Amino acid sequence: MGICDNRTVIITGAAGGLGKSYALAFAAEGANVMVNDIGTSLGGEGRDTSAADAVVEEIISAGGKAIANYEDVTDWDAGKRIVDAAIAEFGDLHVVVNNAGIVRDRMFVSATLDEWDATMHVHLRGHFCIARHAVDHWRAKQKAGENPDARIINTTSGAGLQGSIAQAAYSTAKGGIASLTLVQAAELGRYGITSNALAPSARTRMTEQAFADKMATDGDSFDVMNPDNIAPTVVWLGSSESADVTGCVFELEGGKIMLEDGWREGPQVDAGAKWNPADVGDAVGKLVEQRTPPRKVWGT
Repeated sequence: MGICDNRTVIITGAAGGLGKSYALAFAAEGANVMVNDIGTSLGGEGRDTSAADAVVEEIISAGGKAIANYEDVTDWDAGKRIVDAAIAEFGDLHVVVNNAGIVRDRMFVSATLDEWDATMHVHLRGHFCIARHAVDHWRAKQKAGENPDARIINTTSGAGLQGSIAQAAYSTAKGGIASLTLVQAAELGRYGITSNALAPSARTRMTEQAFADKMATDGDSFDVMNPDNIAPTVVWLGSSESADVTGCVFELEGGKIMLEDGWREGPQVDAGAKWNPADVGDAVGKLVEQRTPPRKVWGT
């Protein structure tokens, strides 16, 4: 018996890296898994379905249940087909893990419109399409008197929470995903749906390229950057046990689980009247002195 027995999960970008770790871990805990992956290179070229097929084969060989799906998560109609295919195969849907993403590293002064649009498209539109169709299914169940006990698990990052040098587009998209998670949690709880987000730090195709030194193994007995370290928390968030947890953002690295504190009101001053522009500088200076020092932007 596992904590996700008979629960059906769609995982995007599940042919490698974190997505593959999630797929194997969910299956090991009894879940029915859809391995969704479009099969492109980091640069967005080509299509290769063999990696997704290999993950499915590994799950089935271990006694689990899984199917592969190669649809594009940024396509609205494909999003519905993905949801429908999971339900048709396994009878229901309980969890959507939005993991698929791309990165286009570039200093802001050199950033191009095409790179910006591609990054927003995959991350923001990609997080929208499948989840939106899944919510239609879950709302219908709730209106029919059933408890969907459903989960949306989004993927933000440290870049989205604090910014990252040479990753303006990626940071912006990931910050948007964190905000989306808060809104989903606030709106969807009435339907039996929770929404949480992860900011995982692990070795993947993208992080090996952007943070090669940090991602390298150093011979320690515990490989902190192994993506398998992230999977247990994701699986728990996808289980029935997490029903009371929503609207949270978790930073995960190695054996560390950190709950983000989020934006909140800090020091303030009230003049009780309209400010004179010449006086604003002194007021702001005092507020900056009183604030909790922010975390540094990655790369600074």
